[in-house]
Amino acid sequence: MNFYDFAPIRALITAANWLVTTLGDLITPLAGVNSAGIAVILLTLIVRTLLIPVGRSQVRATVTRQRLAPKIAALQAKHRDDKETLQRELVQLYADEKASPMAGCLPVLLQAPVLMAVYGLFIVPTIGGAPNALLTHTFLGAPLGQGLITEIQGGTATAASIALHLAIMVVIAVVAQATRTLLTPVPSAPSQPASGAASPPAGVPDLSSMTRMLGFLPFMTVVIAAFVPLAAALYLMTTTSWTFCERMVLNKRYGIHRGQVIPATD
Repeated sequence: MNFYDFAPIRALITAANWLVTTLGDLITPLAGVNSAGIAVILLTLIVRTLLIPVGRSQVRATVTRQRLAPKIAALQAKHRDDKETLQRELVQLYADEKASPMAGCLPVLLQAPVLMAVYGLFIVPTIGGAPNALLTHTFLGAPLGQGLITEIQGGTATAASIALHLAIMVVIAVVAQATRTLLTPVPSAPSQPASGAASPPAGVPDLSSMTRMLGFLPFMTVVIAAFVPLAAALYLMTTTSWTFCERMVLNKRYGIHRGQVIPATD
């Protein structure tokens, strides 16, 4: 079943369509034929602004993990041969600290349908049974409803369209590299050799694989931007840039730095 056929998602897409259409109409006297593309960017900024509490929750969760890592490591060393006692101690530690090993995960999951619905606005061909009018507009001479690969394969690509798509991809790539360089945490080396390293006990999530994956995830967006319609590529560029700037501000606010090593918990 198509994800965008679910009633709640359809409702979100309809609401997003109304908002982007209204924004486009408001700025048409100033932006002319480019108003729809600018409205896409404005809609993305509005959605990301509303989701600032989610970003704050993620950063707070990172701070909590950093703060508790030494205590967790001490408990693991103390109860290395008694997994049941270790589990009870870890549960008690999180209870005493009023924290959760999965802190920050739930808000991220809750925001996913919203972001997927907004993204869907830029790729679904019909909304409410009618053609998606947004995709019939152009931005800086390029059609919002066509992707770079689609234009090249169809022989409709122009120099202006190719340049615009490439510029968007370059922006995403630069932001991806900046994210990997400045924001991706650096886990410390494990205290045990790789061959004999123990897995984190129940209740303590092993985030090392996730950290590595998140470090490369932004670069995948560059590839995606080449295939999706221009409207979706504008969305990806805007949300990627916003997320980077937001994390820079929040990391500074909560004292998280790239050079600050997140202790391993194995």
